[in-house]
Amino acid sequence: MSYKHLTLSERGKLEGFLTLKKGIREIALLMGRHPSTIIREIRRNSFNESYQADKAQTISSQRVVSASTRTKLSQELLEIIEDKLTKTWSPEQISNTVLKGLVSFKSIYRWIYEGKINSNNLGLLRHKGRKRKGVEKRGIFVHGVSISERPEQANNRSEFGHWELDSMVSSRGESKGVFSTFIERKSRLYTAFVGKDRTANTMELAIRRLYEALPKGALKSVTSDRGKEFACHTTIKDTLKIDFFFANAYAPWQRGSNENGNGLLREFYPKQTDLAKVTQQELRQKLELINNRPRKCLNWKTPVEVFLHEVLHLA
Repeated sequence: MSYKHLTLSERGKLEGFLTLKKGIREIALLMGRHPSTIIREIRRNSFNESYQADKAQTISSQRVVSASTRTKLSQELLEIIEDKLTKTWSPEQISNTVLKGLVSFKSIYRWIYEGKINSNNLGLLRHKGRKRKGVEKRGIFVHGVSISERPEQANNRSEFGHWELDSMVSSRGESKGVFSTFIERKSRLYTAFVGKDRTANTMELAIRRLYEALPKGALKSVTSDRGKEFACHTTIKDTLKIDFFFANAYAPWQRGSNENGNGLLREFYPKQTDLAKVTQQELRQKLELINNRPRKCLNWKTPVEVFLHEVLHLA
């Protein structure tokens, strides 16, 4: 049987078992691997006579890259790339994280187009250029605190806990089902809740669900457009004691993070999807894929990593 390299998750388990002083055969049994695979992994990817999962992953990736040439795609490198493509990572995200920039994203694209890499998820990759959005026809209102009064630390993303929110719907007339979507501006963590309709009651329920799920201090303000589903703003502000700001009418760029997040989610749920038939569990699985992709704007960290770091440092 040919050797198949360990995944980062398996390397984390191996590090834990070694810390617990478990023997090679016991570790192999627990991990469903051959003992020789475990021995080889420890011998090849230890650092300073110590096995650490993150360093082992780096050592392995660098070895794979060093062994590859422009015309040769090794089996080990293929497995790394296909694993991340399955998780809907882009070639640029793969290149700048697990491969440490030693293989260019252009090379990965070339291997995909040459048919050397499984490209089942290629259709989910973002494409440059904007689709022209339809003219907004739902009702709007003019009350509420303007985005111009939002504090600078929220505007420049220096402070954690400021969120943007929106509604995502099915094609007009197809379904009343809705996703209430939220994104934290500093970490870019994106989340959403399935709702029955695009009303203020449904949006209020979603905001309260978010509030209850977050630790104290992680929800300081929200910013939305002026759709009628946000008519709950006064109740939210008075009962939850968080600030509620409104972008200017027909100015989606003032909520650019949420617009981008919605675009990522649309890759899984195109306009023709009946959102009423999507379960919260199914939606959560897609959100996990989105939030575990490394982002260039986050120095190639993932939104989950940045979010958890900020939560741990809440005052």
